[in-house]
Amino acid sequence: MTEPRRDRLDQPVEPGRVRLPRFDPESFGAWSEGIARYMGTAQFIVWMTLVIASWFAWNTLAPSETRFDPYTFTFLTLILSLQASYAAPLILLAQNRQADRDRLAAEEDRRRAAMQKADTEYLAREIASLRIAMGEVATRDFLRSELTRLAGELDEAAHRREKRTKREKKPRSDWADDRTDFDEAR
Repeated sequence: MTEPRRDRLDQPVEPGRVRLPRFDPESFGAWSEGIARYMGTAQFIVWMTLVIASWFAWNTLAPSETRFDPYTFTFLTLILSLQASYAAPLILLAQNRQADRDRLAAEEDRRRAAMQKADTEYLAREIASLRIAMGEVATRDFLRSELTRLAGELDEAAHRREKRTKREKKPRSDWADDRTDFDEAR
C-alpha cells in the first residue's frame, strides 16, 4: 500500500492536524511481546534488583557531592513509575496477541475435531456395513458344520453302496432260486 504524498496540490491540507509516524502493527506487536517475555524472566528480575540495589547503595553510601537522588529516592520512584507505565500496555498488547493466537488455535482444534468426528462416523458406518455383509458370508463355524454334515451323508451313502455291492456279489445260484421264485409267482 502506497502512502499518499503530502505535497500534492490537488488535495487540500487539513490545517492543524498532527501526522503521527506510521508503523507496522505486526512488527510492533512482536517487539512488545519480546519485551513482555523478557520482563517475565528471572534474568530481568535479577538485573532490576541489581540496578535498584546499586541505586540505593550509591545514593546512601557515596559522598554527598556525587549523590544524584537524595534519601527519599524521588528520581528512582519516577523511573520505576515510568517503567511500569510502559510495561503495563506492552504486557496487555502481548496478552491480546496471545489471546488471538489461542483463539485461532482453538478454532483449528475445533475444525480438526469435527473432521475426526466425521472420519470416525464414516468408519463406523463402513464397519457396520461390513458386519452386515459378513452376516451373509459363510463363517468358519458354519463351513465346519456343513462339512461335518456332508461327511456324515457321504459315510451313509458309502455304507449303503457297500450293502448293495454285497447283495450283488451273492452267488448266482441264489439268484437263480430267486428268479424261479419270481417266475412262479407270475
